[in-house]
Amino acid sequence: MNTLYHYPLSPFSRKVRLCLAEKKIEVGLVDERYWEQSPEFLRRNPAAKVPVLKMNGRLMPESTAICEYLEEMYPTPPLMPRDAEGRYEVRRLVGWFDDKFYHEVTFKLTGERVYRKVMARGYPDSANVKAGARAIKFHLDYMAYLLEHRRWLAGNDMTLADFAGAAHLSCLDYTSDVDWNRHEVVKDWYAKIKSRPAFRSLLADEVPGFQPAAHYADLDF
Repeated sequence: MNTLYHYPLSPFSRKVRLCLAEKKIEVGLVDERYWEQSPEFLRRNPAAKVPVLKMNGRLMPESTAICEYLEEMYPTPPLMPRDAEGRYEVRRLVGWFDDKFYHEVTFKLTGERVYRKVMARGYPDSANVKAGARAIKFHLDYMAYLLEHRRWLAGNDMTLADFAGAAHLSCLDYTSDVDWNRHEVVKDWYAKIKSRPAFRSLLADEVPGFQPAAHYADLDF
């Protein structure tokens, strides 16, 4: 049985879960309190990060590397373009979300509202929350710019870039930190991904001590 060691509100875990589900690869989910750095988990990944995928007799950390492995091993349905220019654009946007967006938005909103409490690291830092709330506006504007010129974030087909963006926004949507009225085109894009069968398990997630926003699992939000 394939196993994914993950945390429900980790955008990196969610990106891999979306890829696995889209490619119809069955996997068992194991919630991992990775911040506790247990010896058992450190043996799986010395970097002490989620996700870690156990598949084909090996343990694989690092979300983007996992997703590209899955793409090579299970190419249908494709989540990467066939041309070099298209693959570059997908990788650029995956890097954008997993680096810039994560540090400027996800970590400062989901991190302060959820991670800090579950990790028993005190109360939310209001300065970080305010900074994240400001920064997400810029990122939503950039996504709108892309989607006004393309059907999907990286081009005319849905790709790993869309799953990366949706993974981060879904974490933020759990705590109602996305202004879906800012750009109709971004809301429509998210609604298309949210309606996919691959997204169902994410919408069923619940983190103890944190109720999801009322519209979180609503496909007509």
